[in-house]
Amino acid sequence: MAVSATDRYRMVREKTWQWSRQLSWVKKLGLALGMACMIGLLSQLRIVLPWTPVPITGQTFGVLLAAALLGRWWGGASLAMYVGLGVAGLPWFNGLTGGIQSIAGPTGGYLIGFVLAALFLGFVTEKYIKARSVYRLFGLMLVADFIFVFGPGLLQLNLWLNMVKPNSAGVYHLLALGLIPFIAGEIIKVAAAAAGSSILMPKEKK
Repeated sequence: MAVSATDRYRMVREKTWQWSRQLSWVKKLGLALGMACMIGLLSQLRIVLPWTPVPITGQTFGVLLAAALLGRWWGGASLAMYVGLGVAGLPWFNGLTGGIQSIAGPTGGYLIGFVLAALFLGFVTEKYIKARSVYRLFGLMLVADFIFVFGPGLLQLNLWLNMVKPNSAGVYHLLALGLIPFIAGEIIKVAAAAAGSSILMPKEKK
């Protein structure tokens, strides 16, 4: 009986997924580093907004994709390498920056949130096969982005604002600087990451 193109695609996807899970830890580490490098490149796709120290970047797309495809531990390791090497001085944060000042600055909370988002999303998609449909991935990625990334991001931004100019950041001002301008773009990046991950990840057999 002839095998359809869809079935062939599913077979290749399953074999690729199984192969990636059978790699040695050294090769998995290399894969995680490769994803970190991809996020570093996406960090340079940025739009600077004149009223906020937080730029629009392509980072979120890479973070969510790495988390879904690498799983909890290796996705988390990939983002830990991205943040750790950047803090150590590798200039691959947005605007080719790096160093300890990046984690202590206005966008440091978002960097910490990347690791938290990767651990959360990687755990759910690795453990629950039903979570890998495009619609469920979209919902999970929204949670990972707006809770685990923007939560710490806004907390750090608030602390930074109060150090620079005490009592200057009300709730609306904080949201206008660190959340509201990014909502539409984040939804687009989440949708793209969910679609890409869903195509690449094996699903429950019907």
